[in-house]
Amino acid sequence: MSEVSCLLTMKKGIYSNPWCVYIAECKDKTLYTGAALDVEKRIQDHNTTNKCRYTRFRKPLKLMYREVCGNYHLARKREEEIKRFSKGKKLELIRS
Repeated sequence: MSEVSCLLTMKKGIYSNPWCVYIAECKDKTLYTGAALDVEKRIQDHNTTNKCRYTRFRKPLKLMYREVCGNYHLARKREEEIKRFSKGKKLELIRS
């Protein structure tokens, strides 16, 4: 197998693994929605790095909700859907 096809296989494998959509509460009580393979690691990244512009000055984040999706594309689609929810609807989702 060539190096290029090996990299493509690895990338396809990552994208076909189960991904999670998550909602985290920021220090200022706003809700941040994202998608990740490893939600705990991603929350830790939010809290220890400045990679995400929105959460940069809203640390610490607390995980409030997680939903497992079949793959990357389904997770991104669900993330976009949740991002369009009002804060009230997101809080209902968290409580359910």
